Amino acid sequence: MKSKPTPPVANQTKNSRRQFVKQAALAVGGFMIVPRYVLGGKNYQAPSDKLNIAIVGAGGRGRGVLEGCTSFNRDTKAYQENVVAICDVDSVRAKESFNNFPNALRYQDYREMLDKSGKDIDAVIVATPDHVHAVAALSAMQLHKHVYVEKPLTHTVAEARKLTEAAVQYGIVTQMGNQGNSSEDIRRICEWIWAGTIGDVREVHVWTNRPVWPQGLVRPTESVKIPKTLNWDLWLGPAPQRPYHPTYVPFSWRGWWDFGTGALGDMACHLIDPAVMALKLGYPTSVEAFATTQFNDWKQINNLESTPIASVIHYEFPARGEMPPVKMHWYDGGMMPQRPDELLPNEQMGDSSGGVLFIGDKGKIMCGTYSANPKLLPTSKMEGFVEPAKVIPRVEGNHQTSWVNACKGGPAPSAGFDYSGKLTEIVLMGNLAIRSFFLQEDKPNAITGTTGYTGRRKLMWDGPSMRITNYDLANQFVTKTYRAGFELKG
Repeated sequence: MKSKPTPPVANQTKNSRRQFVKQAALAVGGFMIVPRYVLGGKNYQAPSDKLNIAIVGAGGRGRGVLEGCTSFNRDTKAYQENVVAICDVDSVRAKESFNNFPNALRYQDYREMLDKSGKDIDAVIVATPDHVHAVAALSAMQLHKHVYVEKPLTHTVAEARKLTEAAVQYGIVTQMGNQGNSSEDIRRICEWIWAGTIGDVREVHVWTNRPVWPQGLVRPTESVKIPKTLNWDLWLGPAPQRPYHPTYVPFSWRGWWDFGTGALGDMACHLIDPAVMALKLGYPTSVEAFATTQFNDWKQINNLESTPIASVIHYEFPARGEMPPVKMHWYDGGMMPQRPDELLPNEQMGDSSGGVLFIGDKGKIMCGTYSANPKLLPTSKMEGFVEPAKVIPRVEGNHQTSWVNACKGGPAPSAGFDYSGKLTEIVLMGNLAIRSFFLQEDKPNAITGTTGYTGRRKLMWDGPSMRITNYDLANQFVTKTYRAGFELKG
């Protein structure tokens, strides 16, 4: 059942940008040349300069994104942008956002929000669990709303391709929430590599400390009462129906394939970002994965529901122009590459959340999460190192405000779907390989007696066609089935 919006505290719609323009035009006979200082003094921002923002998923990470987009002005004691609608299926999780923006209309169902408040919305933030990203974002895009979507952009490879194409079709401003892409450091890494500082790069290692939530789980069977503040049916959205259980909400959904994308989906959009940008990576030609063995009641299982405790993934990319082929290796769940010989025994690999190691034929570069603190190895090479020329434009403001400014006609943001869509496809190809690892096959394993994966398989990928060419069973993970009422339309 769709929820009813809570009436705004004040007459929110009277303050919308479009109505302000209309009223101001009537007041001055159709001429809009009133100086801003006359209207409001120093640092005054006219309502017509503000973006009307709505958000789907306003608790947790969504709250931080909303704050980043609205930029509270300490001089004027006001937010720089209008928040006209807030949608969240959990009134407790979204409470702080509701309190920060009391004039915003409140919804539980993003479909109702777009239907009833769409005319007053310029841009939509989507910060839900992964499985809702694509359906909510595409619904907004089809109404020609600019969109900011948290990482990973989508839940499946096919969804990422769909949103990438839709961004072009509808001519809107897009951004994915991989904030390191707007940093100074990712640009420095690109400029070092493009200047030939470490020569040709043929190998990259990427690792993370994730998961920091339970994985390798078996679906719970006990009955648990749904909290009164949570609309469980709307939380499920496009996912298959299942009973509520606290092992899914509010945080551990990442460890379930129906809702999340595991350690890879959580962090790879941050961690492989510098490799994709600096090495100009496109579709991989192959991907292979292996993961931890899982047990339940002393029996080995092929867990098709929960992401594994740990995994290692190997990607291969073809040559790009003058850049040679590249192999990229991903590690999670405590797995890490061997320490490079150039790193001193007490020097940390990356940072506490993960890292990236570029191996060139003339040297190595290592950085932490979000491309932070890049350095040459051995680190003594940084003494007296002269940075190459800056050839990439720097981002003004933060990752969120660069999107807001672009929505108002400023420079395009750095992680629009033309870039982040392909980045997401690369990430999710790893998950496709992991899930294929646990596929059941016809013949039982001679040793374990289970009908499961019989050996590591290199999956050959036809990127333009979005198809595994040598193992058809794996293609079921390119897309997914949507629950009635939450289909990916168009």
